[in-house]
Amino acid sequence: MTEPTGPLAGIRILDLTSVLFGPYAAQILGDWGADVIKIETLDGDMWRYAGAFRNRGMSGQFMAVNRNKRSLALDLKHPDGKAALQRLIPTADVLVTNVRPAAMARLGFGYEECRALNPRLIYAAATGFGQEGPWAKRPAFDEIIQAASGLASSIGSDEAPQFVPSLVGDKICGQALAGAVSAALFSRERSGRGQLVEVPMLETIAGFNSIEMLGGYAFEPPIGPSGYKRMKERKPVRTKDGWITMLPYSGDNWCAFFAAVGRPELIDELQVRDPVARAENIDRIYAAMNEIAVNRTTAEWQELLLRLDVPHTAFARISEITEQEHLKAVDYFTAIDHPTEGKIRQARPATKFSEAPPTMHRVPPRLGEHSREVLAEAGYSNAEIDALVAARAAGEG
Repeated sequence: MTEPTGPLAGIRILDLTSVLFGPYAAQILGDWGADVIKIETLDGDMWRYAGAFRNRGMSGQFMAVNRNKRSLALDLKHPDGKAALQRLIPTADVLVTNVRPAAMARLGFGYEECRALNPRLIYAAATGFGQEGPWAKRPAFDEIIQAASGLASSIGSDEAPQFVPSLVGDKICGQALAGAVSAALFSRERSGRGQLVEVPMLETIAGFNSIEMLGGYAFEPPIGPSGYKRMKERKPVRTKDGWITMLPYSGDNWCAFFAAVGRPELIDELQVRDPVARAENIDRIYAAMNEIAVNRTTAEWQELLLRLDVPHTAFARISEITEQEHLKAVDYFTAIDHPTEGKIRQARPATKFSEAPPTMHRVPPRLGEHSREVLAEAGYSNAEIDALVAARAAGEG
């Protein structure tokens, strides 16, 4: 373990989240230096058991979003477990939860109850749906949000929607939540007051998707169909020996591309100089590009497109992503030693701060690994901690 050096060093966060949306946000804040205490049930975050693992409860997927945290196992339905969290709240700057608000209120840890314990607390609620709407009490997972937000329709079609094969809703919302917490902390520095922060998944992803996908429906009344034509046309391009993505984007890019491949007549035929005509003809333009691409190898295309300064890249296989040229050069995927899991691979923090660099200062914790440490910091004696564990109000790793 090393000391945190990020811009949030000295901030304490109580992380009452599980699975992905909340834990990802809390890990970002931990990467940026915060002391994150992950408060789990005695059975642990269910994400601990998803995916491949060497030891039960320490899956690769769990470890990917739970570094830079300490694990405290508490039964918040037990009066002594509840009392332990009540004692911790006054010591914290932020409480993050993705437990549904009604359930938090039943446990006695709704916003008002927590604010009474700590008026400076930033209470960050990661919700599925905005709490002022009719779906406020519904459970939500990534697939639910992809479906309800229109994302699945825009990935596939209205007639045949498709999910993005990645938990993009959780991860996008996690990044939004980390930013919202940081903004609330900045506001508190000015006002001295804590506040309730809510990041609802449906609204966040609907807004994210609307940027390009409202299309003609961005106007009232609509002036055209929804969607963005280029999104439907862009696909991996087959070369003589594999695949590439090539993205001539500007008029100059397209003119240089068609001239270099010996098809200058397509410049005027497809009207690539004019951005409006180019957008209208994008299906024909991409069809011509695909027809041309099979005449060269991927390496030949990369050499030509690099010379033309046309955006492009070969495709990285997910099984080989750690060897991708740029990521390997910047040492993005780092192998670290875990005391029980051996060598594990982590994607290091991508954001850089010149004066307060983020660090991976704690490995992902075992369930309840830090229960004694955190409870001792809250003023519990060894005998009192023994009693909590014996009563199953707390658990230790």
